[in-house]
Amino acid sequence: METILRFLRQLEKNNNKPWFDSHKNEYKEARAHFNVLVEKLLDGITSFDPSIKGVGVNDCTYRIYKDMRFSKDGLPYKSHFGAFIAKGGRKSGYSGYYFHIGTGSGDEYPCRSFLAVGNYYTEPKVLKILREDIELGGGDFDRIIKKLHPSLSLDQDQKLKRMPLGFDPESPYIEYIKLKNFCLSGSFDDSNLNINEIVEIFKSAKPFLDYINRAIEYSREEY
Repeated sequence: METILRFLRQLEKNNNKPWFDSHKNEYKEARAHFNVLVEKLLDGITSFDPSIKGVGVNDCTYRIYKDMRFSKDGLPYKSHFGAFIAKGGRKSGYSGYYFHIGTGSGDEYPCRSFLAVGNYYTEPKVLKILREDIELGGGDFDRIIKKLHPSLSLDQDQKLKRMPLGFDPESPYIEYIKLKNFCLSGSFDDSNLNINEIVEIFKSAKPFLDYINRAIEYSREEY
């Protein structure tokens, strides 16, 4: 773990191509260490979520090179490593488990190290299905949320201030229906990393993920 963080700290201070090119071996070593962690996560997650079976490291990890068209700070490299473990890989469109190691601080992305489950963006047609499922589900979604590992919480970003049109404003699940992002997030101690603990956190969120992915699958069948 220290190999990964040491490289990322150095990169954060020297985020330019000449430095990166001259430290390519350190990057490869840090990436190799990160990939080992991802392999362990894949093994652990597959033990309780068979939909991940067959997904490899390359299917869920990201390049450290930024797409400069979308780089707000103009820096060419990310100061973090991330992996999105989902059914069919990170490009499948399904929600999944995200593992992130970085050097940032605070709560804003990309903060130092965190976990997430779901996806940071919910398509409108999927969002509509999820809201309907919650309203008519008799509290099944609420029960799923209450059984999550305590380190995970629902993303409240961009939450609506008012009930969306077409939904009962007296619903007992109004706070869930107003959500725009169906995503969980939580932090972990990267100075004392325990992959087994992370696997257990992800395991507690599998019912949540199944709930979201069911809506995604339904949207693909109906639209």
